[in-house]
Amino acid sequence: MATAPPAPLTSPPAAASTRSRDYIVEWEISMDGAMPSKGKESLLIPDNAQVISSSVVDRCPHRSEIQSVALAEGEGDNCLILGTVDSYGHLIVSCLDIVADDIDRISYSVPPRDCGVGEGSWAGICFSPNQRSMVAVARQLCKSIDIYDQDIHVRSLRTLWYPSSFSFVQCSPQVNESSSLLAIAEGSQLSIWDMRMNNNGGCVQRISGSIGDIIYSVCSSPSGLIAIGGTDRAVTIYDPRRWSALSRWVGCSKYEITGLSFSSVDQSFIYVQGVDYEITCGRWKESKREFSFRGDSNWLGFSKCANTDVVAGWCESGSIFVADARQL
Repeated sequence: MATAPPAPLTSPPAAASTRSRDYIVEWEISMDGAMPSKGKESLLIPDNAQVISSSVVDRCPHRSEIQSVALAEGEGDNCLILGTVDSYGHLIVSCLDIVADDIDRISYSVPPRDCGVGEGSWAGICFSPNQRSMVAVARQLCKSIDIYDQDIHVRSLRTLWYPSSFSFVQCSPQVNESSSLLAIAEGSQLSIWDMRMNNNGGCVQRISGSIGDIIYSVCSSPSGLIAIGGTDRAVTIYDPRRWSALSRWVGCSKYEITGLSFSSVDQSFIYVQGVDYEITCGRWKESKREFSFRGDSNWLGFSKCANTDVVAGWCESGSIFVADARQL
């Protein structure tokens, strides 16, 4: 697996607050450049990237702090679906045209079930991989996950502990065409929910981690494998067919793990983001690190493109680092 240069951007952060409204900024950058030089232990040394264009997405008028941003592929090659949720659970979904000058096509807004009453907290968002109109919104203090089909509320899931991360389980078409399973990290437990069932509120499985450890990140591979990581600084891979651990990569991060994503090129690779300034890519079966790169300060966020191995992280300094990893 080869890597193109991680590219630091010194433009304003993606979610910039202006008075009482938060905004989303879209950038187009150049990924052309020479191969990066390598430092100690395969550490990649980044090159500067050029910002080709930038624009503000005007259809995300949140009036409280934006907590999570998610992108998914829309209908057609030039359409993306952007979802944002703020600290009170207010959801805004917009269709973006990535070619035309007018990047906004259509959008809709869904207020929280309790109309935003109470204290704001962390909120998360994720799209179903097979049904783009379906979106899940998590609210930490409310201990709830709300499922929407566009702006129609489908159902609510009530967790035992505060949710910190969640992901739709990607299953093969032969097993489950609807991707109705949702994996939720709550405290030291991984819970699996089936939106087609009503027994136990839809919870079909609970897997307890180490006592005292907190799970901060959960993700799913295209084949349905589930990975979790957190304060134990280890990545554990589960097989949903038997709900047993396939592998455990201990010590893959120096600090708590706050971001995980399977490679789209080869599912035997996984990207691991620690709470510090390093992102590591390695083989989870062999517990072997392949390469890593670092930002100029601690990460505030980490994400990977859905169908390609382009990963990006936003640092406390305001810089964004982007890396494109490709299979030879």
